[in-house]
Amino acid sequence: MRKQLLILAVMTIASAATVHAGGLMTNTNYHIAFDRMMARGATFDIDAAYSNPAGMAWAKEGWQLSLNFQKPWQNRDIKLGDTKYEGVASAPIVPALFAAYKHDRWAISSMIGIVGSGGFVKYDDGVPMFNVLLGSTITSLTKGLSDATQGFAPVVTPDQFDSEMKGKQYIYGGQLNFTYKILDCLSAAAGIRANYYDGYYRGHVKANHSTMGNLANLSLDVDQKGWGFTPMISVNYHQGPLTLTARYEFRTKIETKNETNSLNASLNSEQLIEAPLVQLVAAGALSAEQAAGMATQIKTTVESGLATYTAPYQDGARTRYDMPALLSVAVGYEFTPKLRATLEYHFFDDKNAKMANDRQNELTHGTHEILAGIEYDINDKFTVSCGGQRTDYGLSDDYQQNTSFACDSYSIGLGGAWNINEKIRLNAGFFTSIYSDYEKQASYGKETYSRTNYVVGLGIDYRF
Repeated sequence: MRKQLLILAVMTIASAATVHAGGLMTNTNYHIAFDRMMARGATFDIDAAYSNPAGMAWAKEGWQLSLNFQKPWQNRDIKLGDTKYEGVASAPIVPALFAAYKHDRWAISSMIGIVGSGGFVKYDDGVPMFNVLLGSTITSLTKGLSDATQGFAPVVTPDQFDSEMKGKQYIYGGQLNFTYKILDCLSAAAGIRANYYDGYYRGHVKANHSTMGNLANLSLDVDQKGWGFTPMISVNYHQGPLTLTARYEFRTKIETKNETNSLNASLNSEQLIEAPLVQLVAAGALSAEQAAGMATQIKTTVESGLATYTAPYQDGARTRYDMPALLSVAVGYEFTPKLRATLEYHFFDDKNAKMANDRQNELTHGTHEILAGIEYDINDKFTVSCGGQRTDYGLSDDYQQNTSFACDSYSIGLGGAWNINEKIRLNAGFFTSIYSDYEKQASYGKETYSRTNYVVGLGIDYRF
């Protein structure tokens, strides 16, 4: 029996719904100011609690709070020939909370949000690799029996599939930063973030035949949970209109533990194996002892393969979902008291962050991002901004899977802020990602991976 069937039994939707900006496992959009400007690595506003902790040394004196809500929508589609498998990724309203206190030369700040992935994805008709490979595996198995028995056993081809795949992946995080202004033009910050991984993978594929009924079943229902901690450091140089910043997040080791509710990969042995062998015995082509031995051998092979390939998804098994180290550098410049801009670069070291089945080794390089944004104060009440981001993941054919794929993208954001009074600011933003389709020649045909992504957000900043 081909290994593909056994592999299918244990494959999951390993990257459920990445409705975010950032790397393969890391989000960068928490505050609405990112949605409307993107490049926020040189800011001194409350969102610096994430994007520029050292910059909090130049924040407003006293307490600040910020509550933000974002709503994302995304499609993750796979096209095989003329057949399109539509994956709808969604998430509820995604919140993020910021808090900071500054006094003289020091500050303390924090952020709580969904720091990795975040959302759900569902394929109502399954994905091509499950359907196509399951069907071809059954055909190969029954053809092997037919050849071995000189045509007495029929060659069976499934003509119907009942298939559905869905998954969820959230990494919740809360971080705390301590900032100190070393010189009038230089500050530094250190912090740590606690990350909690919460995901599930559920799905089934049933291969059927119009006259023989159900031929095979694959099903999976696994919850995965785990913890990890991220140390981080940052520096900020600010002199006149110029701001230079650097931030480094260390690699986060996250090892999840399976809570397996059900795991099944089985053939209809009576239809596919035993019935043909009974016919051979009746025709005198095999003795009852020979048929029993052949049936036992086939079942033993199947069970041995299942034990090997389903082991990673048995209850209590562990899987790595590391968040990569992140280097962020930015330069901000204030052209006038009303007009300012930022240019920023991110590098996510994905190739040195452990993934399930060591998929990080298939990447050609870590993730590179270039961001740019501009902000203009119309008057004391209203601010408008826009920005863009280019993301290059270093993808390869071997990295891309039906159950987990990515596409390089350009993102565009815009929006504004309204200073309702001296203490309250309202932020609104929108961004969309324009993805490049990825084409891959699979063993069963040419596949095209495509994605769409839209996010709207609304947030409120409050200064005590």
